[in-house]
Amino acid sequence: MATESVKCTCVWLLLWLCVRLSQTTNTRESMDDDILLPYTQGHGPSHSHRYVRDCQPIIHGNTTYESWPSSSRSGQPVAETKLFVSNIPGSSRIVYGHMTVVNDPLRTVSVLEPGGPGGCEMRVRTTVRETAEAAECLYAQNAGFFNTSTRHCLGNVVSNGRVVLDSGGVQNAQFGIRKDGSLVFGYLSQDDVLDQSNPFVQLVSGVVWLLRNGEIYINESIEAECDKTQETGGFRTFVDVVSARTAVGHDEEGRLILFHFDGQTNTRGLNLWEMADFLKEHGVINAINLDGGGSATYVNNGVLASYPSDHCISDNMWRCERKVSTVLCIHKRRCQPANCSEHGDCVDGHCQCHDGWQGAACDALVCQPSACGPHGICTANGCVCDAGWRGKNCSQECLAGFYGDGCNQTCSCVNGGSCDPVHGRCTCPPGFHGNYCEQVCPLGFYGLSCAQECQCEDRCPCDPQTGSCNTTLPGGTNYTLHTAGHCLARKMFTSWRQEEDVHKKRPYLTEQTWLIITFTLATVLSASLLVHLVQACRAVSVASHFPERKDYSYIPLNNINGVTSCATDNNERAEKDFQLEDSDSQDEIWSSSHSGQS
Repeated sequence: MATESVKCTCVWLLLWLCVRLSQTTNTRESMDDDILLPYTQGHGPSHSHRYVRDCQPIIHGNTTYESWPSSSRSGQPVAETKLFVSNIPGSSRIVYGHMTVVNDPLRTVSVLEPGGPGGCEMRVRTTVRETAEAAECLYAQNAGFFNTSTRHCLGNVVSNGRVVLDSGGVQNAQFGIRKDGSLVFGYLSQDDVLDQSNPFVQLVSGVVWLLRNGEIYINESIEAECDKTQETGGFRTFVDVVSARTAVGHDEEGRLILFHFDGQTNTRGLNLWEMADFLKEHGVINAINLDGGGSATYVNNGVLASYPSDHCISDNMWRCERKVSTVLCIHKRRCQPANCSEHGDCVDGHCQCHDGWQGAACDALVCQPSACGPHGICTANGCVCDAGWRGKNCSQECLAGFYGDGCNQTCSCVNGGSCDPVHGRCTCPPGFHGNYCEQVCPLGFYGLSCAQECQCEDRCPCDPQTGSCNTTLPGGTNYTLHTAGHCLARKMFTSWRQEEDVHKKRPYLTEQTWLIITFTLATVLSASLLVHLVQACRAVSVASHFPERKDYSYIPLNNINGVTSCATDNNERAEKDFQLEDSDSQDEIWSSSHSGQS
């Protein structure tokens, strides 16, 4: 039970805190009851920029806005603010408000979205004090108009160089600061707003151009911006009604001046004519009117310094500041861009550029591209030359014998070869070739790249450089020729011999075969001779043993008996042919005996 009691106590305590916080919050919110809008439906006129241009006085030509160089006093305070209480001429009213003079608008003035970046897109409404505190503004006041129902920001909005909102060319009075610091007041076409040659870094839309070149320009503005009704009456009523007002303008020195007038619609304050007169008396040249009525708010160093006209929700006896849209913020000097293009340091709103960079934003090289010519590029350190080039402006080729980046590589060409300054490739003189020109032209060729053939008689070599046939070759070349000729001769003789052998009529038997045959025949003849010798010797031996036989001859018995051979003549001839194989001496014996008988 005790635990449950503690829990209940905590719950009730939390509920009580929530109620108190809600009540506290409500006491700070306004009722948005002092509404001062120029248009009841939408915002801005329906006609085009051309209409505004054609309807303006001829003295202004085709120019629908005024541009003025801004002051850039760096030795003075960022801004000076004055509280004034003034009588309105021709009336018994007294107005009080603030006039803030800005000495260096480009570096100290910003158009802020409600609550910070992204506020317009998220349809945020915050008090001027909340937005100023987040951005560390020294002074701040409300700026552009907004839709009280949808919370949309209206008109053009450029914040610190970022295009937040493009109105699409709606013709209301504009205030902006371009990149070069020029202050712009008047009517802008959509092309003017989006121009990137000298873009806006700050831009906000108002309603009614109060002063143009030191003259009141309200009637012309009514012609350019009217024909719409607003929540408290027509456009003319918006101009003529007394109320709290805010404006922005500049003086002859280019200082930006912010005006804030306290008031309440139809009760106190001043109308646009009275405000234009007041600004003109204080030396303002060009000025436009910004959101007023309950939106008119001025903050000094985070403290609300104006008297709001809206009643508080919690108690209408009190007045509360309204949650508004865009804010004009005056801050300490800032560089444009804040990081000095990453090439410098921001000191008191001025970029101190690093070496090699120049310009208010440190976005330009000291070395300009034209200074480096076609063979180099500009860097923070000066010209960086392409490979093969040197010099302060990259206009000189590398010295002979060097090439590459910075000309710090040494060429390797020999025999008088020239080196390409970019890649280091060798260009050989006549008579040489190779990657480094280290080789003499082959025998029989000469000239550039050894591409020409010698025209000497008997195909003799020529001078490798000139092609002349009357040349004395170096000793090494002569030795080479001798060696080559000797080698060639041997090969030629070998080739000729092979050709003769091919065409020569070959015998049927080889030399070895003939030797074998000859040796065999010689052996047979020798054997035959030896046999005859043996037979002769035997015959002599028989004769010596039987001497009586030398008086007799051999006569066949058949002849002696007279028997006629039955053989045919052929047989007789065969028998006749069959002789005794006796020695010649036997025939002789037969012959001598036969002859004796006869």
